[in-house]
Amino acid sequence: MCAAESQENRLAMIAIVVENYDSVEKLNKLLHDNGRYIIGRTGIPCRNREVSLISVAMDAPGDVISSLSGKLGMLPGVNAKTVYAKTSHQGERI
Repeated sequence: MCAAESQENRLAMIAIVVENYDSVEKLNKLLHDNGRYIIGRTGIPCRNREVSLISVAMDAPGDVISSLSGKLGMLPGVNAKTVYAKTSHQGERI
């Protein structure tokens, strides 16, 4: 078992704004690589503004979530912010 799998899972939502479509392939690869932790994903293309809005719901160790969010935010023309649930995976207050 790797260190990330021994941590308690957290529920989180990553909000992603894509303004550079050249980054979409790398963005989708990062999401695919973390697919086992993704419990939902919604994408909204705003074609008239040439921007896409994506929300990704995750159930994963905290370091996996923050790593993914950081990698997404480093892509050119991509902004990613994460919000965490205030309860743990077992329903206890954090």
